[in-house]
Amino acid sequence: MKTKAHVLMLPILLGLTVGGCFTQTYNHGHSISPDMLQQVQVGSSKENVELVLGSPSTTSEIDGLAYYYISQTAETTAFLNPKIVEQRVVAIYFDQDGFVKDIANYGMQDGKVFDFIGRKTRTGGSDYGFLTQILRGAANPSLGL
Repeated sequence: MKTKAHVLMLPILLGLTVGGCFTQTYNHGHSISPDMLQQVQVGSSKENVELVLGSPSTTSEIDGLAYYYISQTAETTAFLNPKIVEQRVVAIYFDQDGFVKDIANYGMQDGKVFDFIGRKTRTGGSDYGFLTQILRGAANPSLGL
């Protein structure tokens, strides 16, 4: 009788053990698809950008107006704390008349700020420090975007 109880308990224990070890992925902030980004072209108005991408996460007026759309992807396994696996900042830079003059999709590559649209490493600029802090998680280490 004792052996029968063990045989019945084994699938239940395995189910609890395996069931608790799955990984979940969470997205925070602005999730901007490549299709959405393609709809915003150099020369587009601020209104068009807001219509397609929504309100920005934050803005800047250093060297002209810029909209920043910040997103994080985090994963958690079972009851462990979430780990940020990717952060992106889509930056839309406007000229003085309110039209898009440049677009960038920043992330980290090899520990450096990298523009996935221009395919180049960012090494300076007025917002370089801000981008570095965001992408390295120093500005907001929590997942509360």
